[in-house]
Amino acid sequence: MQCPLLYRFRVIDKLPEKPSEAATRGTLVHAVLERLFDDPAADRTAPRAKALIPGQWDRLLESKPELTELFEGDPDGERLAGWLGEAERLVERWFSLEDPTRLEPAEREMFVETELESGLRLRGVIDRVDVAPTGDVRIVDYKTGKAPRPEYAEGALFQMKFYALVVWRLKNVVPRRLQLVYLGSGDVLTYDPVPADLERVERKLLALWEAIRLATETGEWRPRPTKLCGWCDHRAVCPEFGGTPPVYPLSVRPPESVEAVQGRMELARSEAGQPVALEGP
Repeated sequence: MQCPLLYRFRVIDKLPEKPSEAATRGTLVHAVLERLFDDPAADRTAPRAKALIPGQWDRLLESKPELTELFEGDPDGERLAGWLGEAERLVERWFSLEDPTRLEPAEREMFVETELESGLRLRGVIDRVDVAPTGDVRIVDYKTGKAPRPEYAEGALFQMKFYALVVWRLKNVVPRRLQLVYLGSGDVLTYDPVPADLERVERKLLALWEAIRLATETGEWRPRPTKLCGWCDHRAVCPEFGGTPPVYPLSVRPPESVEAVQGRMELARSEAGQPVALEGP
């Protein structure tokens, strides 16, 4: 949805990407908030959570040694200390948004997977699932960035509706609430879905997958420039920045007429609720 060519680089070409401080900090904070619930409720305090950070950072380095590249050229450890300090501030802010002493998650880092009637398989990992005594389900996701402006909230909720759709199809239960916890700005965004919402998401996913399938078969993956390009690792091979993509690694079927391919892509994108531009999925 962000950029068709980026999808190709990541999923088809599998081009490597450098670790980023922001994404790695997010992974660290998520690990701390997950592990905190191993402790008894009374011990789930901000000091205890912050004390978990060094150990979780060591575990992260052990599983992904390449993360040491983030702080090369930092002999005194000043950058690392500042980075860890920001992780502490994010963890501490969480306690002003939720009270972990009153929460007993049913699931943490829950892997979910289901197959739609169309055969399309959906999967994901949900940060936290809470189940009330009434049986109501709440899906919670932690974000270490800032909450989006209201006009962009729908985009942020798409991920949550995706999770809700998977849970609905998997367990035949529509989650009562979807909750995004933004640690960067101290905001909580909630949404209560209904079946009609999730049916629309399903139709959108099917249309997106059709657009992806068409692009895969034709090799037509075009860039969609946005402000996010500044953070992309693949500008050197992106035509928008004067680069040349690697040779397409998949076989391409005999092309239809340009008009036929563009028409099918336009239809798929329109059904997916995306801007109708003839640039792939």
